[in-house]
Amino acid sequence: MATYETTAAGAGEAAVIARVRAGDAGAYAELVRAYTGIALRAAAAFGAGGDAEDVVQTAFFKAYRALGRFEPGASFRPWLLRIVLNETRNALRSAGRRRCATRREAALTEAEPLIPESADPAVAALREERRALLLAALDRLSTEQRLVVTYRYLLEMDEAETAEALGWPRGTVKSRLNRALKKLSRLLPPPDGSPDLTGLTAPHQGRALMKDDKRGARCAG
Repeated sequence: MATYETTAAGAGEAAVIARVRAGDAGAYAELVRAYTGIALRAAAAFGAGGDAEDVVQTAFFKAYRALGRFEPGASFRPWLLRIVLNETRNALRSAGRRRCATRREAALTEAEPLIPESADPAVAALREERRALLLAALDRLSTEQRLVVTYRYLLEMDEAETAEALGWPRGTVKSRLNRALKKLSRLLPPPDGSPDLTGLTAPHQGRALMKDDKRGARCAG
């Protein structure tokens, strides 16, 4: 998947958005190409399952319609993912379904290969086992805790982007992330070769807990 750096390099995100506002439809296509990948991963992580593509298409359409209200200088990615989250919730409410770890896992498995075909079967089995443990542990967090872990470590967004996407103060992001990681450290055994997580700071806990799991264990409430 193309990245923002490769699709809009030299122009800058703000310049691309300015072109869209000026009526350049091709400019918006650059943003769509740049962010479709992470939008699909986010929709799956939020529980959209087989509706992820429809959710993302709707989110891009609504984002385009709302660009006139987009704050100049703000980052497009967290703003878009906030729309993706809202659209996922709308889709789930309208369909009358509940999110569950099994459905999220199935959708993500279809979206991308979790383990290369050439991988050692023993290594593959261990990764699958740890992924299943992480999915179960994440489902034991509160909705807010699952969201903040998903944004920070599974979608790899920084603290400022996470705060913007969730509409929370940065202090709230920090405190909820700390509580979530402490709970996960109690629920999950540390990955092989990792130290006891209880003595680590939140960033180190997050990196250790999500070791080898970023591609296969994305889920949020």
